[in-house]
Amino acid sequence: MVGLLSIVLVCVAVAFAWSIGAHYTGACMGMPYGSGSIKLWPALGLMAVFAWAGASLLSHRVESTVGLHIVDAHRVTVVAALVVIVAAFLLTTIYTARRIPTSTIQILVFSVVGMALGAHIPVHWMTIAKLALVWVLAPPVAVGLGFLGTLALDRLVGFTPGAQDPPVLRVLRGILVLVGVVASLTMGANDVSNATGVFVMTHLFNVWTAGIIGGGGLFFGVLTWGRPLLQKVAFDIVHVDLSMASAAQLVQALVVLAAVSFGIFTSMNQALVGAMTGAGLARGRQTVEWQALANIVKGWVIAPISGIAMAFLLAKCAGLWFTL
Repeated sequence: MVGLLSIVLVCVAVAFAWSIGAHYTGACMGMPYGSGSIKLWPALGLMAVFAWAGASLLSHRVESTVGLHIVDAHRVTVVAALVVIVAAFLLTTIYTARRIPTSTIQILVFSVVGMALGAHIPVHWMTIAKLALVWVLAPPVAVGLGFLGTLALDRLVGFTPGAQDPPVLRVLRGILVLVGVVASLTMGANDVSNATGVFVMTHLFNVWTAGIIGGGGLFFGVLTWGRPLLQKVAFDIVHVDLSMASAAQLVQALVVLAAVSFGIFTSMNQALVGAMTGAGLARGRQTVEWQALANIVKGWVIAPISGIAMAFLLAKCAGLWFTL
C-alpha cells in the first residue's frame, strides 16, 4: 500500500511541477516575448531548458528547507505529503487557468502548515517567520532596485524613452532575452521544491534527485501549457519600454537568486511585480496601472489563506491523526 501511495505521490508532484512551469512563463519570458525581442517557441524553449538546469543544479538548498525545516519531517507520512501536493497543485492550477499571477511558494508553504495543523504535526514557526520576513521585504526592495536599475540602464546604453535608435534597441532586446534566460534559471532553482520538496520530506529521494525529477516537470509544463500567462504580467501592470523591462527582469532574478543562495525561496511574481512597479515609477506614476497592481496584491493575500484552509480540510478528511 505504501509503495502504491509513493508512486501516486511522485505522479502528483511531477504534475504539480508541470503546472508550476506553465504558471511562471509570464514571470520569466513574458516581457522578452511581448516586446518582440524573441519569438514564441524560442522563448518557451529557452525557458524550459534553463528552468530544468536551475532545478537540477541550484535547487538543493531550497529543497532541504522545504523538506526538512518547515515541519517535523519525521512525522510526515506519504499520505500527509499527498495532502500537501494535492492542495497546492489544485490551487496553482486554478490560478493559472484564471490567468492570475500568484505565489506558488506561499501556496505550498501554507499548504504544508495547514496539513500539519490538521494532522497535529509540529510546525517550525521560526522557519515560517524567516520566510515571511523575506516575502515582506522582497517586493519593496525590488521596487527600489527596479527604479534605480531603469535609470542606470538608460544611461549605460544611451536610451531615451520614446526614441527609436535601432542600434540601442537591438542591444536592449539582446539584454532582455539574456535576463529572461537568467530568470528562467532562477525560477527552476527557486520553485521546483514547491513540487518535489515532499520527496525529501518523506525520504523518497535526496535533494539532487528531487531537483532533477521536478525540473523535468517544469520543462514540459513550460512547453505544453506556457502560452496563456506569457503576456499577462508584462502588459497589465505597467506600460513598459525595453529599458524598463530589462531592468525589471534582471532585478527579479537577482533578488530571488540572493534568497536561494541562503536556502530561502521567495516569489518570482512578487519580485517581478515589485521591480516593474519601480521601473514604472522611474518613468512617472502615470505608467503604473494601480488597479491591476491592487488586484494582483489581493491574489497574494488570498493564496496563502486558501492553501492553509484547503490542506487543513484535506488533512482532516484523510484522517491523518492515525499512523499510516
